[in-house]
Amino acid sequence: MTEISYVGALGLGLAGAGHCLGMCGGIAAALNLGGHRSLAVSLSYHGGRIASYTLLGGLLGLAAGSVDIAAWTIGLRYLAGLLLIGMGLYIADWWRGMALLEQAGSRLWQPVQRLSSRLLPVRHWSQGLLLGLCWGLMPCGLIYSSLAWAATAQDWLQSATMMLLFGIGTLPAMLTTSLGADRLQVFLRRRGLKIVIALLLIASGIWTLYMVIAHGSHATQGGGHSHHQQMDHSQMGH
Repeated sequence: MTEISYVGALGLGLAGAGHCLGMCGGIAAALNLGGHRSLAVSLSYHGGRIASYTLLGGLLGLAAGSVDIAAWTIGLRYLAGLLLIGMGLYIADWWRGMALLEQAGSRLWQPVQRLSSRLLPVRHWSQGLLLGLCWGLMPCGLIYSSLAWAATAQDWLQSATMMLLFGIGTLPAMLTTSLGADRLQVFLRRRGLKIVIALLLIASGIWTLYMVIAHGSHATQGGGHSHHQQMDHSQMGH
């Protein structure tokens, strides 16, 4: 894992502003967060939302890292590169394949949605926190693909950190909805910003795939922890 992964996770959250506003902006407004006088309610909701991303990232990273087989790690590195490319295309609206993850997650979301509906309307910060904790499971291709990407780090702390930064990256877009900062919303929706970050994600994905191909054969010669060390020293983006 290198700093590129962390910067990429933060950039992914920022680049997904338009997507976040489209999927969750109306929901946030329906929660009466935008017009609520208590800033604590809005902050607790977003804090819970980011906490859910971080927790899920850590759990997936722990599960992925529990398999200490070179071929498994190589496969995850390939997946990481492909996900970066796919997310870049998704952010730029050049390919909507990641939306399939949203369809797959809709069944998981249904029982969570029934639970979260009991918290409405939000009148106290504790309700906002619980609602935010539920939000990490909502059917969102951007969230799911980010979680899958974070899991490829095969380390609970690194995966959790990636999702924490992803969540922080989504804050500007979501806080503008809660606090009514229209001008910032316009800036975050700019096509140019999305394209720049999308191209960076695609380039990172291509570089990751190149590094796996270039160093994967050397990594498979070792096993266990020596493999992870070789992959880390290759300076890949994950």
